[in-house]
Amino acid sequence: MGSRIITLALWCAAAACAAGSAHLYAQSYPEKSIRFVVPFAPGGSTDFLARLLGQKLTEAWHQPVIVENRGGGGGTIGADVAAKAAPDGYTIVLTAISHATAVGFYRKLPYDFLADLQAVSLIATQPNALVVHPSLPPKSLKEFIALAKAQPGQLAYSTSGNGSAQHLMGELFKLLAKVDMIHVAYKGTAPALMDLIGGQVSVSFQPVINATPAAKAGRIRMLAVTGPQRSPTAPEVPTMMEAGLPAYNVVAWYGVHVPARTPRTAVDALNREMVRVFGMHDIRERLLAQGMEPAANSPEQFTAFAKSEVARWSKVIQDSGIRPD
Repeated sequence: MGSRIITLALWCAAAACAAGSAHLYAQSYPEKSIRFVVPFAPGGSTDFLARLLGQKLTEAWHQPVIVENRGGGGGTIGADVAAKAAPDGYTIVLTAISHATAVGFYRKLPYDFLADLQAVSLIATQPNALVVHPSLPPKSLKEFIALAKAQPGQLAYSTSGNGSAQHLMGELFKLLAKVDMIHVAYKGTAPALMDLIGGQVSVSFQPVINATPAAKAGRIRMLAVTGPQRSPTAPEVPTMMEAGLPAYNVVAWYGVHVPARTPRTAVDALNREMVRVFGMHDIRERLLAQGMEPAANSPEQFTAFAKSEVARWSKVIQDSGIRPD
């Protein structure tokens, strides 16, 4: 009986010590600089978001947040760096829709997106648009689908690359609309748009912010946006769901993960700041100017969303039969 009491006392003491340590960690975090891995080259949407968030975290915590660009492999190289980092709360990584699509696209990745990285928060979304060259007769999505069905395999659509989010948006469109179009991959969004403007291709899936100036100038025609609601950047353009394709609902998205097994206290501290930052009016205005919308949520919500995105795009990749170059 005495040994049982001693064992129980030791267990309670250990539990109290652990709880006390967690409390102290929560109060002291962060105690040093945070490395913010961006798995893409400088200058794009991911870099903009990371530097914006990093600045706000630095201001709030008085600890430097150092943005480290580790591009390559469609975002997988930087994600692997983060997945293998110490799970201590001092390495975070900016993730995107490409990390969910990579799971089904690449035969083997050096990390497990859902198991080796822990979700902190979704932070922003960015709608794309189905745009066509003005020489095409269709003025609406329904008219375009009718044309594509009447000309199977004759319309070419441009994207930023094989396996890119735009490519998969196009393949999902083909599956849902039951049309056949030719995919033309470019090395980036800009050349894909320029060749659409030049008439080398007939169709493209482009971020709304990129397509709007050319659409307003009459150089391309925007038929529908891909997201669940109209874009503030082009409020006159209907969604795919409004325009006749009710099952089509896609946005590019960006979030933050940490290495798996990072202390929950650090995850919660990071999440609280992200919810605060992306709830600020001036931050929303800055995102809208870049064609994005704030979308912070809880770790549990982001985890469920990431799982659903992996499942959805893996099925699209399987059904469409696309493969890496």
